[in-house]
Amino acid sequence: MEHSASVEIIRFEADDGHPLEGTLTTGTGDGPLALISAATAVKRGFYQKFAESLVTRHGFRAALTYDYRGTGGSVSRNVNPRHISMADWGMKDFPAALARLESVAPGHPVVGVGQSYGGQALGLGNVSERFERYLMVATISGYWRNLGGGLKLYALMNCVANPVAKVLGQVPSGMGLGSGLPGGVFADWTRWCSRPDYFFSEPRFDAKTLFASVRTPILAIGAADDPWGTPAARDAIMRHFVNAPVETRWLDPETAGGPIGHLDFFRSRFSETLWPEPIAWLKGEENG
Repeated sequence: MEHSASVEIIRFEADDGHPLEGTLTTGTGDGPLALISAATAVKRGFYQKFAESLVTRHGFRAALTYDYRGTGGSVSRNVNPRHISMADWGMKDFPAALARLESVAPGHPVVGVGQSYGGQALGLGNVSERFERYLMVATISGYWRNLGGGLKLYALMNCVANPVAKVLGQVPSGMGLGSGLPGGVFADWTRWCSRPDYFFSEPRFDAKTLFASVRTPILAIGAADDPWGTPAARDAIMRHFVNAPVETRWLDPETAGGPIGHLDFFRSRFSETLWPEPIAWLKGEENG
């Protein structure tokens, strides 16, 4: 059954007053609300087809995509990009987006979808009890030695992009790292990717305790052809969800009908092959 949908650009604020922008897709179905949280350096528009499919084809009540502070539509001229932390995305922007989504239908069930950093946000956000289920796509620890091609990425970040960020206060798009990033975010990302335990020894917050507080059922999926999402990289982050029921699955690009890599699960060409089973899981329909 196809449901009608309404798409609206919305603006809201995090608790510290930073302005954020999102795209809210609402429909006529009675399925859950879905918060979709992006990967690092990926704008929210990349997820819009998936959001619309949730609402129109799968009966979700609403789906919200949003840009983290300092990226896309959530850039503020009043904030120095050097002062934005990558932790702000998970600790401030993620809870704010969740609250805005919940306002659409207070008390309605909510599920989450997070790609890469968007999966880490569930651990950092300290609001996991408000999600019934959470789908993680290509969620990994960024420690460079666990990544396929990690040495090349490490060199790009430290020898090319980091000096640019220090001069400009940001990493512009077109440097091989996706869309532009605030300098403070990039500094965090670079530092964490150089550590075997990623951000779990970061002195500004206690990531181990935050992750241990999560009890939300998690489905973590990765692609067999993801050059970054190796088993070691995924296990390095998922093992910190010590109190959450976690199920892991690997996606086969041959079965899917084409390359998937780190990001392409959300391409609409996979709407008939890769999307149905995880969406059914989000709805509590494990048997499809």
